[in-house]
Amino acid sequence: MLVINAESVHQSLNFPDLINALDETFSRPAGMPQRQVFGLDDSGEHHDAFAVLPSWNDKAIAVKAFTYFPGNPKKDPALASLYSKILIFSRETGEPQALVDGTSVTFWRTAAISALGSRYLSREDSSKLLVCGTGNLASFMALAHASVRPITQISVWGRSDEKARKTIELIRNKRPDIEVMLCTDLEQSVREADIISCATGSPTPLFDGDWVQPGTHTDFVGNHNHDRREFDTKLICKSSVFVDSKINVFAEAGELLLPIEEGAFSLDQVKGELGQLCTAQIKGRTSNDEITIFKTVGTALADLVGAQLVFSKLK
Repeated sequence: MLVINAESVHQSLNFPDLINALDETFSRPAGMPQRQVFGLDDSGEHHDAFAVLPSWNDKAIAVKAFTYFPGNPKKDPALASLYSKILIFSRETGEPQALVDGTSVTFWRTAAISALGSRYLSREDSSKLLVCGTGNLASFMALAHASVRPITQISVWGRSDEKARKTIELIRNKRPDIEVMLCTDLEQSVREADIISCATGSPTPLFDGDWVQPGTHTDFVGNHNHDRREFDTKLICKSSVFVDSKINVFAEAGELLLPIEEGAFSLDQVKGELGQLCTAQIKGRTSNDEITIFKTVGTALADLVGAQLVFSKLK
């Protein structure tokens, strides 16, 4: 059994291959029970958690396990708040094949899933991308979206200009052909963007939904909590809404659950999920004026695809 570290994951993956592998996998039958997240602190003083995400298809069986200890960095700067591993087995024999670093795979597959959604939901001529967020995922999001649409300009917005500039440098190093700039006026950037991709820890909406113009595709990956959201009710009420996985989004995403509590939205208004787009069971974008939302919270099947692709290249 191979043990594959983060460096090997980053060396093995590229967005065109990963996005195509995800498209193929989500077009075929697969198993993916609802993921299980267990709180480890009954007192409620901490948010320590342990999660298990199983999935399988005709090639592999996988289970991703991760721990979330948000207080770790305060205890010791050398500690991360999240640790993750993906164990994959042969679908044919059940034999263990590899233990793969899950954190690095998560960066890649999260961004690739968003880009796959964009392939179906954004306008084909989309050239201006706004990335909201400056964490570890931000540069992956930018590069993934730029791999499926003819992006010529990327604006990066964050609450820390220093972190935003570091994100900009990471993107420029990979795509020197694209103009990458610091967003200094969020409203103007939202109004001008063809695609808006958000990956933040914000508990409240990042911008006014009225700023989003007809024809824009929006993408939100940062929130996994029922009482938090990255976009407001105004945006969801004027958009066509798609999700990566109904079973997970409907249980976790405040972006949908809070407007439902307000009486402004209902789950039957969701147009569909990623697998239905990939199999052409539903249509994606239907006009150049349509505003689309793609809300994701992550899926075990995407973890399987990323880990299996790394394994197939290294075995």
